[in-house]
Amino acid sequence: MSGAGFGAVFAAVSIGALPGYIQFGAVAIIILGVLIVVHEFGHFITARWVGVPVQVFSVGFGRKLYSRKAGETEYMVCAIPLGGYVKFYGDDPEEEIPEKYKGYSFMNEAVWKRLAIVLAGPLFNIFLAVFIFAAAAMVGWPEGTANGPATLDTIMPGHPAHEAGLKAGDTVTAVDGVATETWIAFTQIIMASPGKEVVLTVSREGDGLLQIPVTPRAEKEPQLDGTEKTVGKVGVGVKGVIKSYPPHTALLKGAERTWQSCQFIVWVVYKLVVRDIPADQIAGPIGIMQMGGEAASKGVVYLLMLVGLISVNLGIVNLLPIPILDGGHIFFFTIEAILGRPLNMRHQEIAQHIGMVMILMLMALAFYNDFARILAG
Repeated sequence: MSGAGFGAVFAAVSIGALPGYIQFGAVAIIILGVLIVVHEFGHFITARWVGVPVQVFSVGFGRKLYSRKAGETEYMVCAIPLGGYVKFYGDDPEEEIPEKYKGYSFMNEAVWKRLAIVLAGPLFNIFLAVFIFAAAAMVGWPEGTANGPATLDTIMPGHPAHEAGLKAGDTVTAVDGVATETWIAFTQIIMASPGKEVVLTVSREGDGLLQIPVTPRAEKEPQLDGTEKTVGKVGVGVKGVIKSYPPHTALLKGAERTWQSCQFIVWVVYKLVVRDIPADQIAGPIGIMQMGGEAASKGVVYLLMLVGLISVNLGIVNLLPIPILDGGHIFFFTIEAILGRPLNMRHQEIAQHIGMVMILMLMALAFYNDFARILAG
């Protein structure tokens, strides 16, 4: 099974492309390869657990660099490090199965075993994300910005806040008399007031409470659906709180962030399907490299957060009921379990061809979007 390789093309779906990808290219390939190998290992170890013989477990694709046979399985390392694959006896109906494995071929196994094997790949990616996010939480990740106080850390020269005399360290406690106990409450009022003067109540050390008028600059902000929205901005930033956690708490934080990421990816996929998010937001491997370069430049925590999100994305995308992806196999096996017999092989083959065309078209679109972003700067 190697559908994860196709699903990985869209691991950056709708997140956008960022600069700094050139120096990150090799690292991105390794990371993506590791995520796919983990996916395939999920298929492999589950097959071994339910007693289904595995013919080949390969790290990488293409020309064989190293091979060793252990039991019924050939373990290989191949030249192209973009993931790997698992091959079961009986995967190819035209292939001759050794006599001793004919009773154990994949397609002759019980439906529940096949469902467990196929489902394990995506689940391993989602479980891996828990540990990746937990590692980020142990190192220390930024949090508390949105729900923390609106204490300013950055004042951008030439912007309204700078011209109004705001300073780093100021805490905005109200806007036009409306209390702003959190950063997000402050920014929501500012964004809703483009071109309209507002009066900030500011707490400044040594000066007490000050009343400072400021007029947010009207700026166009792109939305996920491809439209633009006019919002107000004053040119300030708030410093996030970096907090690290002990291992047991970090694991819970990792599980929480993984669940949030699953919800986000499902939402994005839905919005893409109903076309609320335009197709030009789909990114491919080059987009992953661009985002990775930017994340790496910010520090290891940001890189771990991105890799965790990509791992979740790889798991969710592979669960889509598209023939050739794991979700397509799950769909066919579920119907077989309900009907008590497999679907007509010819119908499955037609569906697989349609699925392959869909995936190739999406791959072409992803690469086109990547190159279009580069050319557009």
